[in-house]
Parts: sequence; structure tokens; C-alpha cells
Amino acid sequence: FDACDPRTPKDEGERRRRVREAGDARGGRAAQGRGCRACGDDDRVGEFHPQAPVGGQREGQGARGVRQREGYLLQGGRAGARVPARRRPLDQEEVGGRSGRDKESKSENSWRRARVDNEAAAVIRGTALAGARGLSSEAAGQQPRAPRRRVPADAPDLRGFMIRDRQELAKARKWSAEKRGQKAALRDKWNDAGAEKSYYLETYGCQMNEADSQVVESVLSRAGLVPSPAPEGADVVLLNTCAVRDNAEAKVWSRLNQLRGLRNRGGKRDALVGVLGCMAERLKDELLDHETLVNFIAGPDAYRDLPRLMQAAGSGQQAMNVQLSLEETYADIVPVRPQIEGISAYISIMRGCNNMCSFCVVPFTRGRERSRTLPSIEDEVRALSDQGYKEVTLLGQNVNSYWDQRSEGGDGYRAAPGFSNVYKLREGGGARFVDLLDAVSRVDPQMRVRFTSPHPKDFPPEVLQLIGERSNICNQLHMPAQSGSSSVLERMRRGYTRESFLSLIEEARTIIPNVAISTDMISGFCGETEEEHRDSVTLMEKVGFDQAFMFSYSERSKTHASHTMRDDVSDEDKLRRLQEVIDAFRGTATQAAEKFVGTEQVVLLEGESKRSTKESPQLAGRSDANKVCVWEPKEVPGLDGGPVSPKPGDYVRVKVLSAGTGTLYVEPLGVTRL
Repeated sequence: FDACDPRTPKDEGERRRRVREAGDARGGRAAQGRGCRACGDDDRVGEFHPQAPVGGQREGQGARGVRQREGYLLQGGRAGARVPARRRPLDQEEVGGRSGRDKESKSENSWRRARVDNEAAAVIRGTALAGARGLSSEAAGQQPRAPRRRVPADAPDLRGFMIRDRQELAKARKWSAEKRGQKAALRDKWNDAGAEKSYYLETYGCQMNEADSQVVESVLSRAGLVPSPAPEGADVVLLNTCAVRDNAEAKVWSRLNQLRGLRNRGGKRDALVGVLGCMAERLKDELLDHETLVNFIAGPDAYRDLPRLMQAAGSGQQAMNVQLSLEETYADIVPVRPQIEGISAYISIMRGCNNMCSFCVVPFTRGRERSRTLPSIEDEVRALSDQGYKEVTLLGQNVNSYWDQRSEGGDGYRAAPGFSNVYKLREGGGARFVDLLDAVSRVDPQMRVRFTSPHPKDFPPEVLQLIGERSNICNQLHMPAQSGSSSVLERMRRGYTRESFLSLIEEARTIIPNVAISTDMISGFCGETEEEHRDSVTLMEKVGFDQAFMFSYSERSKTHASHTMRDDVSDEDKLRRLQEVIDAFRGTATQAAEKFVGTEQVVLLEGESKRSTKESPQLAGRSDANKVCVWEPKEVPGLDGGPVSPKPGDYVRVKVLSAGTGTLYVEPLGVTRL
């Protein structure tokens, strides 16, 4: 319709509504702020007349009228350029002899009506029909239209598309039915108590995780699951994980992707995958977001709940339990230890950590400290002795802060001189680590006792003196320094200085003869300067550690450092500084090992060396100082003096012939006792 047409509704609101609708249908209002395109009436400001004769020629119009209309839509022959032309009533020349506006007429058609022809409408719609009237496409404001592309003769028609859609729909329905069938079968399998189900367990990280995996195996065994020799044949694959550094987590992510491919390439397609341990606690939501990788997760304190989690995952749900506990120690669960060893065993004596070092995520993944009762630990050590085990390793995130508050006695808490505690609530009665170490070492004098991982602050003099006195408590200490700079140690909230750490090392070497000391070191902590880094290098050179575990700093979420400090040391500087610390350690490690050359050591024979071959057989064991000792098998005097061939589990007295960085090459002298 035309706003100047007498058929236009007289009601102003209705007229404007229809004008707006017509304008929206044509792509919006053109010539904002201008008069009516058809009549030039300035009272109709901003209105859009979709059928106004602009850019085209009506019957009887002269060239001037055409140019005027072209001035609105055309500029330089380009269609759509909105350059307004002069607005005025059409004169007689333009309308082919009709008179001008009749101001006396009362009718709606008293002045010129703007009639729309096909050519004008085609110009507005962007077509070139004006050429049929003898006008070129340029004069009509149009570019030459590109030839229409023809549909290939062999292209599918509508029926073909419909058939293809039906086929795709049938495939989708079939796939969906198969998935529902698989889920139903899996649900029935996990709900069937009589169906045999198998598991495969992989462990990443520290000795504490290895001990936890033995607890997990015990829980699964009680639930009726049997171990599988390989992940391909297992109904459930479990990964017990570590979250201390980025590299540890990257290994787990890589393994999860491998397991997904394994299920698609011939493994059990309905096998469940579960993530356990510290990484499950730290990345719980992120792990479950990858629903094709992980079916359920369990934190370090939720292993008792594994059967329920697996059954929920078997019914098609994603399951999670990452609740940390203030009491869980798994003291009543007997771990499933490897049958082939029978020589050395782990015993978890406490869980969690209260130290809150600024770089460490352990308090957030393992929770608060809680310790097992001393009698329960004694009973487990006694049971292992009866089974023929010759060595136990006491485990804990902060093992020498052990505190059994339920037992009577104890002399209260004492830190090493020069060390302090961030966590203050350590006072009170109850058995401490020195009491536990004393009790455990008395169970079987012929059973070695080790412990890890301690904190330097919890080595009071009485602990060092007990280690020096008891022959079955190994003279090997792990003392994590983390840095050699007092200012960095303060930012780390370690509770000691460089000087107090060196004093503790000197005291330990004075009290414990031939003690071997290992450490942890972090390079590139927040704000570490070159001078602070040099302090770490000189500490490594000064102490001469027997073993060291060295890493570059890896920021962990939730830690004090992640909230209050900037990880401002570049990766290049971290790696360079780490390499310098490693070089400093290697420069002194050989010297530390050479002090054993010519001495006699007692070695617990573990079995064949890793490099043993049929052509060149070798035996290996560990000394009191935790040094690997290697020798060629031969007969030696036994306890009764007769010749015997030492077997795994025997204590063998050896003489050190030469030393490498981590290995002593020895000659066996005879079987002995502690």
C-alpha cells in the first residue's frame, strides 16, 4: 500500500502501524528524517513508503523525474546509496501534463497520487526489470545479475533427502537402543551379586599412595572383586593418583585418554574407570566433566565407599565421594600386600598434615592430621614379624608429628631447637613419635624400622638419640630443606632458617654414626631472586646429601602461595636453576658415597638386581643407610659357619669395594644378624 493512497486507513495509529510493518518487511525504514518519497510532504517525516516510485519511471514521467528519483537511491551507478534528492511536489512536466496540486479539492484524491509500477518496485527489491522498459541496469540502479546456478542433474531431489534423513534417524535410534541395552546389561551385571567382577589398579606418586592401594585392594576383595592381570580384561580400572605437581597430574590425564582408546580397540567397552586419591580430591568436578574418561571418583578418605560408587556408576550414573574425614585411618583394614615380596612392608601410622606450608596442597587433599592408636600399630608390626617380614616402613604425610591422644603418658610436644610451628594446637598428653618408635623397635629386634616422610621441626634430640641407640632403626634420615634461603623459607612458612637447618644436620651426624641424609628441594618459588637461589646451591654443596628429590615450583590451587603470592619466576629460569641445583647435588653425591668405600655394611637381600642377566647374574639389597648394594652371587658362611647361598630376606654382611652416585659395589662376607 502507499501512505499517500486514499485507501490508506484514516486512523493515524493504524496507518503508522501498517507503515512500520511494511518498513520492517522491506528491511527497515529508509531516509530517516526525510519527507515522503512519493509526494514530498514534509509532514510525513521519517515514514517508509515501500511502493513509492523511486529510482524508476512511471507512465508519462520525464527524464527529470527519473533523475530526481535516481538521486535518492543511486550514486555513481551503485544501488542502495542513500543520497536524498530535492523534495518538492511534482510539476506538470514530470507527470505528463497533469496539473499541480489542487488545494481546493476536498477529496482524498485531490492531488497527485503516487502509483507504483513493476519497474519501481523491482528497483527497491534489487531486481532489474526496468530493462524491459528500455532502461539499462545502470540507469535503473542495478548491477547486472549473475547467472543462476543450475542444480546438477544427478543431485538428490526432495524425496532423496527425506530418505536419507529417515536412514540417519534409523541409525540414531539403533545406536540409542544399543546404548540402552549396554547400560541395562551393565546395571544387571553390577546388581548381580553372583557375577564375578574384576579390577585393575595402577598407583602413581609416593609410598603413601602405595600403602593406600593395598587398602583399596582389601576393600575390593571384601566386595567380591578379583584382580585382573591387565586393564583390557578388567571390569573396572582404578588409578590411585598424586596431585603434588603438574607433571604428576599430566601423567594421569594421559593415561585416562589411553584407557578410553583401549576400550574402543578391544578392551571391555562397558568397563568402568575410577580416579582415586589426591587428584580426585583436588580436581573432582573437572574429572567428572570428562564423562567419557571417568565414571566415578573417590578421595583418600572414601575408599570404604568404593563398592557403592562402582554400583552407582554401573547403573549409568556418575558417582563421587571426596569427603575428608577427621577420624579415618583405615586401622581396622588389613592391607593386601604383594605375595611375592614378604620382605618389606608399609604401615600407615597417621594421615593428613597440619603444617600448611604455603606451597603444599597436601592439607587440602589429605585433610587434618589424625593418628592411629599405638597398640594397633604394634599389633600390625607383630603380625608382619610372624609372617616373616624383615623390614617395616612407617608412613605418614608428616610421620614424625605422630600423636596418639587416646593413649596415656607422654612428655608433651617438643620441636627441634630453632624450629617453630605454624600449627599451634600440639600441646597435651599422649604418645608421640619417639614413644611409637621405641615401641615398634622392641617388637622384633631382628626387624628393621624405617619411616618417611618427616618434617625437620619434629626431630627433637630424643628422637635422634633413640635412632643412634637402636641397631634395628635404620640410620637414614629424610630432611626436606625445600630451600637454602632463610627469606624463601619464611615465605614458604617452613618454621626454620638456613642456620637452624644446618645446625640440625650437624647434630644428627654427631649423634648417629654414618647417618645418610636425603632431602627435597624446590627451585623457582614465588619471588625467588638469584641470590636466594645461590643460597640453595651452596646449601647442597655444604651438606653433601646422600640423596635428593629436586623439582621446579609448581603452583597449586587453594594453597597460601596461590592466594597471596605471584608465581613470577619464568619457566626458563626455573629449569635453569633446577639444573644448577641438580649439578650441585651430583658434585657432592659421589663424595658422600665414597665415604662407605672400605667399610662393612649389613645388607637386607631383596633378590636379583634389575640389571641381572643369565650371563651375568647379580644380587641386590639395601644397606642400613638405604644404599643399593650389588654383588655377584656366591656361597658365604652361614650363621652356623657352614657355606650357604644367601636368599631374599637374609641379612648379609658385605665389604664395600667401590661406589657410584646411588649404588655400592660390594663383596659378600657372610650371613649375619642385626
